[in-house]
Amino acid sequence: MSVLIAIPARYASTRYPGKPLVALRGPDGEKTLIRRSWEAAMAVQGVDRVVVATDDARIADHARSFGAEVVMTSAACQNGTERVAEVAAALPGHDIVVNLQGDAPLTPAWFVEDLVAGLRADPGAEVATPVLRCDGRALAGFLADRREGRVGGTTAVFGVGGRALYFSKEVIPYTGRDFAPEDPTPVFHHVGVYAYRPAALAAYPGWPMGPLERLEGLEQLRFLENGRPVLCVQVQARGRQFWELNNPSDVPVIEAMMSEMATV
Repeated sequence: MSVLIAIPARYASTRYPGKPLVALRGPDGEKTLIRRSWEAAMAVQGVDRVVVATDDARIADHARSFGAEVVMTSAACQNGTERVAEVAAALPGHDIVVNLQGDAPLTPAWFVEDLVAGLRADPGAEVATPVLRCDGRALAGFLADRREGRVGGTTAVFGVGGRALYFSKEVIPYTGRDFAPEDPTPVFHHVGVYAYRPAALAAYPGWPMGPLERLEGLEQLRFLENGRPVLCVQVQARGRQFWELNNPSDVPVIEAMMSEMATV
């Protein structure tokens, strides 16, 4: 099966304008968010093509400067899935299309590899996305974000066979207790990566935005609202930390994680 990874990146983010070009300092020096996300995609095994998808010339020029292939997309795209759907239409012939969102530079290669393997193994699923069980430390970070009014990571709940029931920017399910930093919790962090079968991806832009997607601001809810099965694939951290860049306050968090990982 041929696999394409597209990294959607837009400059006009509501919460963090210019986010793809924000510099992140790590043990290997200072690199932009989009470059670190591209490097994460290039590390995935079994992928035939990696492209950056953007409607902004500043992002496109910068991506080309470090060797990335760029596909220009419409400014009318409402979210990353619509942007990746445009890429898939422009570059047909792939059996699986992966959306590796440009705000998750700490995504380990095996998250994407396990995701693609999960979709291949489940012919009834049209979309797959990884979920990572939170330890007490990660859950405390989510809860702190919500108490302080920040929109942090997304959580997922799923049923038999890994079929998604719901995704939310609230912390679900309710736990009602505290956990030690290293303890496993019943809360799963939704990792911002998707693998689509081309037919489901092609149908997506034609569906109107539903009330749940509108309220939560989560693009994957459009599949659930239209009755399309989404597979949640459990992935393992293997000692790695994972965090997404949603707010300016996430920059030092990610930089600290990169430094910590370099010493392990």
